[in-house]
Amino acid sequence: MYSIAIDGPAGAGKSTIAKRIAKELSFIYVDTGAMYRAMALYFLRREISPDHIEEITALCPQIHVTIEYENGEQQVILNGENVNGYIRKEEVGNMASKTSSIPAVRAALLDLQRDMAKTADILMDGRDIGTNVLPNADLKIYLTASSKVRAKRRYDELTAKGVPCDLEKIEKDIIIRDKQDMNREIAPLKKAEDAILVDSSDMTIDEVVETIKKAFQKKCSK
Repeated sequence: MYSIAIDGPAGAGKSTIAKRIAKELSFIYVDTGAMYRAMALYFLRREISPDHIEEITALCPQIHVTIEYENGEQQVILNGENVNGYIRKEEVGNMASKTSSIPAVRAALLDLQRDMAKTADILMDGRDIGTNVLPNADLKIYLTASSKVRAKRRYDELTAKGVPCDLEKIEKDIIIRDKQDMNREIAPLKKAEDAILVDSSDMTIDEVVETIKKAFQKKCSK
């Protein structure tokens, strides 16, 4: 079994890149960020503050997040409900950034993520895959881009969907999330020592995909 770990900050294009590579290599793609977002959605629906750690911890055993595949597309299931249509909202992402640092939240998903890597060729993306979830991954990538570039990508994505948004606010939110992710006590976002840094600021999706695929092929040929 082979495993590829792609880490990086919000808006770096991890999911888009990971899906493409997984498809081309016939790997199973696991979006761990989506799993944390599903848990965040659960807390938001109950109007629980991310500061109420004891309440969140007590609720974790009631939350069951799984990943299924339908026509080759990942579906995130929260307690039996497909929540793909809800977890990409900004407020869910911001909540996930805060609650993902809570030990009980991370513990609830860690075993599931590691078990997936034991049964198939896996490509996972997230914030701490190479440093914590899959420390022995065959290839580790740290994918990043400038906050300005990431904000513009998100702005274009939302605008294309007809969602009103402000570019400056999006960039401020991204910078805040970066700080939260990089400074949390448990499994902070950072580049693994043996990870390959890929800055996609001035790269096309195709260029990033080819760069990572070549890195994997080089690893496999050793």
